[in-house]
Amino acid sequence: MKIAIIGQQDFGKAVLEAFLARGDTVAGVFVAPEKEGAKPDPLKVAAQEKGLAVFQFPSLKAPEATAKMKELGADIGIMAFVLQFAPQEFVSIPKHGTIQYHPSLLPKYRGPSSINWPLIKGETKTGLTIFRPNDGLDEGPVVLQKETPISADDTLGSVYFDRLFPMGVKAMLEAADLVVAGKHRETKQDEGQASYEGWCRAAEAKINWANHVDFVYNVIRGCNPAPGAWTTLNGKKVQIFDSRKQVIRTFGAVKGKIGEISEIGPQSFFVTAQGGRIEVLKAKHEEGKKVSSAEFVAQNRLSVGTLFGS
Repeated sequence: MKIAIIGQQDFGKAVLEAFLARGDTVAGVFVAPEKEGAKPDPLKVAAQEKGLAVFQFPSLKAPEATAKMKELGADIGIMAFVLQFAPQEFVSIPKHGTIQYHPSLLPKYRGPSSINWPLIKGETKTGLTIFRPNDGLDEGPVVLQKETPISADDTLGSVYFDRLFPMGVKAMLEAADLVVAGKHRETKQDEGQASYEGWCRAAEAKINWANHVDFVYNVIRGCNPAPGAWTTLNGKKVQIFDSRKQVIRTFGAVKGKIGEISEIGPQSFFVTAQGGRIEVLKAKHEEGKKVSSAEFVAQNRLSVGTLFGS
């Protein structure tokens, strides 16, 4: 089939390579312009290395973008990690329209941080959706869905890179084949089950040690590796990455005050929250690099009683 890819970053690159590997024709690649001073987008670099036409329009609503898509004569448009708004007059141009990837089980978790929020909220499953883009955000009819469980200790990194990324690449190929062959079904999203969440950024990733340890742990793993859950130490920002949760069973087992380091071991240190402790395995001071807990303790001269978040 002859496709047009609209995308960005490593996921867009992987989708491009998957279609090429099986012999499909890529008529052109649409990539959002990089911000000033940023590295070239991985999808753009891969497309150029393969001699493909690359288009970087500031807006896909521009008449020039519409004209270029018409010129390509693609069978189907493939939207792989797209942050630009793509209007209907653009996505409807390919012969069989356009399909888009989204890393959640739509209609739940519409929005740009749809992998973070299920972990932060303690969900036990997530997945991906291939759908028809419309003028709403992640609101178009569903073409294909795949589920994956979320374990109690999964992180954003493990869910995305180990599962939703490779599953998503395969699902885009499968959905494209179904659509071009006319064998797919489109299911309208149930608005009664829908939710929309915005970006999970620094403000949302701040740790409140007075929250229950379950919630604190979910914030840490839902922001690992990005944007990185954070707290403060002597007024400086500290991000916490790999960690474990330890539930307290009795009053007598409580150690330390909320936000306080209650124990330091050879490989980790423990911070008290409501109902338990967070065992920190990797952390990053705003003035340093991500390091093991042992290195972090030595670099910052931590001791039992050191208080975070003050």
